[in-house]
Amino acid sequence: MHIQRITAIFEKDLKDFMKNMMLLTLPLIPVVLALLYTRMGEGNEAFPVFLLYIIVGTTYSAVTSSSMMTMMAEENEKKTLRGLIQSPATMMDVIIGKSLVTGLITFIALAVSLVIVDIEPFLNFRVILGLILLFLFFLLLGIGIGLFTKSIAATSVYLMPVMFLFGFTPMFEMLGLNEDSIALKVADALPIMQAIEIHHTTSWIPLGIIAVWVVGAALSMYVCFKKTMTDE
Repeated sequence: MHIQRITAIFEKDLKDFMKNMMLLTLPLIPVVLALLYTRMGEGNEAFPVFLLYIIVGTTYSAVTSSSMMTMMAEENEKKTLRGLIQSPATMMDVIIGKSLVTGLITFIALAVSLVIVDIEPFLNFRVILGLILLFLFFLLLGIGIGLFTKSIAATSVYLMPVMFLFGFTPMFEMLGLNEDSIALKVADALPIMQAIEIHHTTSWIPLGIIAVWVVGAALSMYVCFKKTMTDE
């Protein structure tokens, strides 16, 4: 891992990000959603935690995963990723450099959105740790899908399932499903729902479950990375 190479990749991708109107509009999605929440709120009444996590899920899926999918798919489409890896930059240099851009944009979008609604429930060490693990999960998921897809256009096919399955998971509670339903039990094991569970318990088990999801996403990303490097 080389700091100068990471910095060079970060600066290049940040410039590319600022020139891409599609990527620039993504951070506005959670901010607009937060503004809509405030319009629907009743005075000083606190927002339910699951509603706040819809904003978190939207930020991570629409900004973090989508940005990484697009940037990695673009490298894949232009056949420049392999050349980048075969340069003095290592796999970690490339991933960290690109992740820093996404992380910066994600942090700004999430911070602004939560300040608009209610950031107080997130001012807790365990909750912040959960948010960091969630970020890593969506980041690695986005990288893996971006490496798997062959074009930028194809990323939209995968983005919708990521958003609805992982980003909008708290909405399952609004579907009126029976508590014993398999769908609800599966949803409860997903990362966002485990992050919500952190607010309702002092146990560290939810953080452990999210960490398992992160490891799974990291392994899938590694497999996709190796496949990209070996495909002709």
